[in-house]
Amino acid sequence: QMQLVESGGGAVEPGGSLRLSCAASGFRLEYYAIGWFRQAPGKEREGVSCVNSHNTSTYYKDSVKGRFTISTDNTKNTMYLQMNSLRPEDTAVYYCAASHRVPCGNPKIITRDRGFWGQGTQVTVSS
Repeated sequence: QMQLVESGGGAVEPGGSLRLSCAASGFRLEYYAIGWFRQAPGKEREGVSCVNSHNTSTYYKDSVKGRFTISTDNTKNTMYLQMNSLRPEDTAVYYCAASHRVPCGNPKIITRDRGFWGQGTQVTVSS
Protein backbone atom coordinates (compact mmCIF):
# COMPACT_ATOMS: atom_id res chain seq x y z
CA GLN A 1 0.00 0.00 0.00
CA MET A 2 1.38 3.38 -1.02
CA GLN A 3 1.07 5.86 1.80
CA LEU A 4 2.70 8.53 3.96
CA VAL A 5 2.52 8.24 7.74
CA GLU A 6 3.34 11.24 9.89
CA SER A 7 4.54 11.51 13.47
CA GLY A 8 6.13 14.02 15.78
CA GLY A 9 3.52 16.67 16.41
CA GLY A 10 2.66 17.99 19.84
CA ALA A 11 2.39 20.99 22.10
CA VAL A 12 5.34 23.26 22.83
CA GLU A 13 5.94 26.68 24.31
CA PRO A 14 7.00 29.60 22.11
CA GLY A 15 10.66 29.31 21.24
CA GLY A 16 10.57 25.53 21.43
CA SER A 17 11.37 22.94 18.77
CA LEU A 18 9.69 19.95 17.16
CA ARG A 19 10.67 17.55 14.43
CA LEU A 20 7.98 16.11 12.23
CA SER A 21 8.57 12.83 10.42
CA CYS A 22 6.80 11.42 7.39
CA ALA A 23 7.56 7.83 6.45
CA ALA A 24 6.73 6.60 2.97
CA SER A 25 5.74 3.05 2.16
CA GLY A 26 5.09 1.42 -1.20
CA PHE A 27 7.19 3.92 -3.14
CA ARG A 28 10.56 5.65 -2.97
CA LEU A 29 10.48 9.26 -1.77
CA GLU A 30 13.72 10.07 -3.54
CA TYR A 31 11.99 9.92 -6.92
CA TYR A 32 9.26 12.38 -5.99
CA ALA A 33 8.83 16.04 -5.24
CA ILE A 34 8.03 16.49 -1.56
CA GLY A 35 6.67 19.12 0.72
CA TRP A 36 5.17 20.12 4.04
CA PHE A 37 1.93 22.06 4.32
CA ARG A 38 -0.13 23.33 7.22
CA GLN A 39 -3.70 24.30 7.84
CA ALA A 40 -4.91 26.41 10.73
CA PRO A 41 -8.59 26.48 11.74
CA GLY A 42 -10.63 28.51 9.29
CA LYS A 43 -7.73 28.97 6.89
CA GLU A 44 -6.64 27.48 3.60
CA ARG A 45 -3.90 24.87 3.49
CA GLU A 46 -0.60 26.60 2.82
CA GLY A 47 2.81 25.46 1.70
CA VAL A 48 5.57 25.62 4.32
CA SER A 49 8.47 24.03 2.46
CA CYS A 50 8.74 22.16 -0.83
CA VAL A 51 11.51 20.41 -2.76
CA ASN A 52 11.30 19.54 -6.46
CA SER A 53 11.74 16.00 -7.73
CA HIS A 54 15.32 16.63 -8.85
CA ASN A 55 16.19 17.97 -5.40
CA THR A 56 17.62 21.10 -7.04
CA SER A 57 15.20 23.64 -5.63
CA THR A 58 13.90 24.18 -2.11
CA TYR A 59 11.20 26.66 -1.17
CA TYR A 60 10.40 27.99 2.28
CA LYS A 61 7.51 30.20 3.22
CA ASP A 62 8.95 33.58 4.23
CA SER A 63 7.73 33.38 7.81
CA VAL A 64 9.59 30.09 8.44
CA LYS A 65 12.88 30.87 6.70
CA GLY A 66 15.79 30.38 9.06
CA ARG A 67 13.60 28.48 11.54
CA PHE A 68 12.37 25.40 9.63
CA THR A 69 14.41 22.87 7.68
CA ILE A 70 13.12 20.19 5.32
CA SER A 71 15.21 17.07 4.81
CA THR A 72 15.04 13.46 3.77
CA ASP A 73 16.74 10.24 4.78
CA ASN A 74 16.70 7.92 1.79
CA THR A 75 17.85 4.96 3.88
CA LYS A 76 14.71 5.31 5.98
CA ASN A 77 12.52 6.52 3.10
CA THR A 78 11.41 9.34 5.39
CA MET A 79 11.15 13.11 5.13
CA TYR A 80 11.43 15.49 8.05
CA LEU A 81 10.56 19.02 9.02
CA GLN A 82 12.73 20.41 11.79
CA MET A 83 10.98 23.36 13.38
CA ASN A 84 12.88 25.68 15.70
CA SER A 85 11.99 28.94 17.41
CA LEU A 86 8.33 28.07 17.14
CA ARG A 87 5.75 30.82 17.38
CA PRO A 88 2.05 30.75 18.27
CA GLU A 89 1.24 31.54 14.64
CA ASP A 90 2.87 28.22 13.64
CA THR A 91 -0.02 26.41 15.31
CA ALA A 92 -1.76 24.23 12.71
CA VAL A 93 -2.24 20.71 11.46
CA TYR A 94 0.83 19.85 9.41
CA TYR A 95 0.66 17.58 6.36
CA CYS A 96 3.44 16.01 4.31
CA ALA A 97 2.99 15.40 0.60
CA ALA A 98 4.74 13.61 -2.24
CA SER A 99 3.91 13.71 -5.90
CA HIS A 100 5.37 14.24 -9.33
CA ARG A 101 5.06 17.96 -8.60
CA VAL A 102 4.52 19.61 -5.24
CA PRO A 103 3.90 23.31 -5.70
CA CYS A 104 3.87 25.04 -2.35
CA GLY A 105 1.69 27.75 -3.83
CA ASN A 106 -1.09 25.43 -4.97
CA PRO A 107 -1.58 22.27 -2.89
CA LYS A 108 -4.76 21.39 -4.79
CA ILE A 109 -2.56 20.29 -7.69
CA ILE A 110 -1.18 17.48 -5.53
CA THR A 111 -4.66 16.06 -5.02
CA ARG A 112 -5.56 16.61 -8.66
CA ASP A 113 -2.41 14.71 -9.72
CA ARG A 114 -3.34 11.89 -7.30
CA GLY A 115 -0.28 12.52 -5.18
CA PHE A 116 0.14 11.31 -1.63
CA TRP A 117 -0.79 13.10 1.57
CA GLY A 118 0.05 12.21 5.13
CA GLN A 119 -2.75 11.97 7.67
CA GLY A 120 -1.81 15.23 9.37
CA THR A 121 -0.29 15.94 12.77
CA GLN A 122 -1.25 18.71 15.18
CA VAL A 123 1.33 21.28 16.22
CA THR A 124 0.30 23.65 19.00
CA VAL A 125 2.54 26.49 20.15
CA SER A 126 1.28 28.15 23.29
CA SER A 127 2.45 29.35 26.67
